[in-house]
Amino acid sequence: MSEQAGGVASKRLILVAACALVDVDGRVLLAQRPEGKSLAGLWEFPGGKVEPGEVPEDSLIRELHEELGITVRKACLAPLTFASHAYEDFHLLMPLYICRRWEGQVQGLEGQALKWAKPSTLRDFAMPPADEPLVAALLDLL
Repeated sequence: MSEQAGGVASKRLILVAACALVDVDGRVLLAQRPEGKSLAGLWEFPGGKVEPGEVPEDSLIRELHEELGITVRKACLAPLTFASHAYEDFHLLMPLYICRRWEGQVQGLEGQALKWAKPSTLRDFAMPPADEPLVAALLDLL
């Protein structure tokens, strides 16, 4: 672990890209974290860790294909906001993109439950702490 100015130990920074898929009815897709993963049972915006050499958009294209079986083009990903959250073991930086166009049928390929939620109900879902602040930006947009 490195030291920052003032002698405060810094946490490892993890970059995760997330996507708010919005369907033709204006609903947003949420995925439930499966058993066996940290924060299991909580609802989140689909996405995942940005791997070395990837940019966030490429990570989302890969993750959305692996997790949901859909094909997304980079031009269809619009950055909306980001979350910066300190967990106990690491610091998470998570840009949130909006996507309204994709190819294929959304399905939970990793055993995760999926839910299309009306924007007005997003605050009713228990979410990881990093996802919660993203809801306000979505509500302003939708």
